Amino acid sequence: MGFVDEAEITVRSGDGGAGCVSFRRERFLPKGGPDGGDGGKGGNVLIKATSRLHSLYDLGSRRSFKAQNGESGRGKNRSGKKGKDIEILVPVGIMITDQETGALLADLVHDHQQIAVVEGGAGGKGNQHFATPVNRTPRFAQEGQKGTEKRLKLELKLIADVGIIGLPNTGKSTLLSRISNAHPKIGDYPFTTITPNLGIVSFENEQTLAVADIPGLVEGASSGRGLGHRFLQHIERTRLLVHVLDLSKPEPEDLLKDFSTINDELQRYHPSLTTKDQVIVLNKIDLSTIGEADIKRIACSFHDLGYECIAISALTGQGLDELRRVLKEKTLT
Repeated sequence: MGFVDEAEITVRSGDGGAGCVSFRRERFLPKGGPDGGDGGKGGNVLIKATSRLHSLYDLGSRRSFKAQNGESGRGKNRSGKKGKDIEILVPVGIMITDQETGALLADLVHDHQQIAVVEGGAGGKGNQHFATPVNRTPRFAQEGQKGTEKRLKLELKLIADVGIIGLPNTGKSTLLSRISNAHPKIGDYPFTTITPNLGIVSFENEQTLAVADIPGLVEGASSGRGLGHRFLQHIERTRLLVHVLDLSKPEPEDLLKDFSTINDELQRYHPSLTTKDQVIVLNKIDLSTIGEADIKRIACSFHDLGYECIAISALTGQGLDELRRVLKEKTLT
């Protein structure tokens, strides 16, 4: 199943049913008054967020949605049935924009949150409403109102407490798989991860954190290089960033360079991203060729910059308990 985080759709609400022209026909009342019922209201188009979905892939190739028309009114003052609403299910985190006006219609950030993006047309009134002392037998009724059509853009921004960022091959997916229930594809070549992965980290007392592995960040990502330009938006809603650096690199000075590379891309995409709290994770301590003293020196350099820094091995599990403790401390307390 593919990951789709943007879609354009057309929605149209149902037309209102027409009012009815009818007169009572009773045995002893040959010239009875008007009894035409009202038309039913057209159906609405609803967009509803659900935590059961994680991508817009489930929309498939369908790009047009129309609600049911209301039924026409009938004699004996019987109103037509309301048209059935149509419900479009989307993941939590969807922003809905009117393509014509550019207006943001809704930002669905809670499970079961919904919005009627177009309301059905009102049903027309039957001729029973138009009788007057002058015209006791009106032979007309209202037509129902037409439905409304809109072209919408749906944009997904993952709802995650923590976002894992870093250059390719630093071990982000392995880390996510070791601290959460996620099972991402893991390999030893660039861009193994080509879509965001979302996992849940569980703690005691049924506390949980949603953690997202953001793929494809490289130098130039904010301007379209690599995959990161598509997924930078998924960092916007996170409360905390875990910045993973590769300790197996032969030159320790490269870690600060890599750190600056990613933060420069965050700054270019949206300056607010660089104001988020970051925890620096020095990964692959099991493969590092530098000594413990050098690792402590690197950690101190990040501490001096105001960042908490933890050395771990996502592969062996070393340091993961400390990382989980920090994640809980910074997001759940």
